[in-house]
Amino acid sequence: MDESAQSVGASDRLSGAPFTLGVGAPVDVQRRDMTDLGEEQLELESSEAAQRLFGDRMPLALRYVELLTTEGVLRGLIGPREAPRIWSRHIVNCAAVGEMIPYGLSVADIGSGAGLPGIVLAVARPDLRITLVEPLARRATFLSEVVDDLALVGVEILRARAEACIGVLEPVDVVTARAVAPLDRLAVWCLPLAAVGGRLLAIKGGSAADELAEYASAVMRLGGSMPTIWRCGVDLPGPPVTVIEVVRDDLIEASAGSRRNSKTRGRR
Repeated sequence: MDESAQSVGASDRLSGAPFTLGVGAPVDVQRRDMTDLGEEQLELESSEAAQRLFGDRMPLALRYVELLTTEGVLRGLIGPREAPRIWSRHIVNCAAVGEMIPYGLSVADIGSGAGLPGIVLAVARPDLRITLVEPLARRATFLSEVVDDLALVGVEILRARAEACIGVLEPVDVVTARAVAPLDRLAVWCLPLAAVGGRLLAIKGGSAADELAEYASAVMRLGGSMPTIWRCGVDLPGPPVTVIEVVRDDLIEASAGSRRNSKTRGRR
């Protein structure tokens, strides 16, 4: 990714009035350990970060968090322990990746789950055209309800496995994936969905360097560039987001198995 792409992503953030994020009911400080206090402080600091990322679309972000921490927990889409740290570990984390996506591009979010990062990007970046690819019915239903509730424009839901979308989904500029699979499998599933010159952005944690070392050769055999590790949100509270970027260099043919399974369901 060149520096111009970084600057475009940063400059496209919307501005608006400040908001304060709630972190739950008041707590007895004397009964909380330092880890709990540190997480609460990080959530408070994420208020400023979220405002910078979402701007005047902050009310939509707040509503999405409400849905995620109520219906999302009840339906088993996120764990109950994630709710108190939803902003710092999930929302701000996902929105920060937008700095790697220039204005007006098409995006396919693979294994979108509860909408991380796809819904977050749709809220923060209404200029993007986003397809949420999710094979499980209960997750796809939740995504559909969220899109309707937030009245998101330019968002499509495709209930299918990633490999079943090859040759069906129009090639996109960017493919995103968060906590879906190791890099070699992501390359098999995601690179064929990207246009030539398009990019896979795999959101990773501490395993990024190890995965790059282990799977770089396999990724390049599949038509990708040498993977590159980037850090997003370095100026935001909490640890930066680690992203592995792979550019699709060559044409890739879908396997016969992928073509046989190319039937998709539940298209919005």
